[in-house]
Amino acid sequence: MEKQNITLSLSKDLLQKAKIIAVKNNTSLSGLLRDFLTEIVKRDEAYQLAKTRHCQILKKGFDLGLKGKIFWKRKELHER
Repeated sequence: MEKQNITLSLSKDLLQKAKIIAVKNNTSLSGLLRDFLTEIVKRDEAYQLAKTRHCQILKKGFDLGLKGKIFWKRKELHER
């Protein structure tokens, strides 16, 4: 896998706190950010896959056992 460096602009306070978190997790700041971004990408990919699958199901429709025939009229359903 080819790697590419990036540049981030962070406040000194945020950078210091992030470095502390990285040390607590026995990793580097780069590793911490890589793991975090990897998780975000995985979640987004899983969401997009689920969305695509559900849209396909909705396009296909559901078999309600009526064989394409409706045996009632809208007015009958809404009589009071």
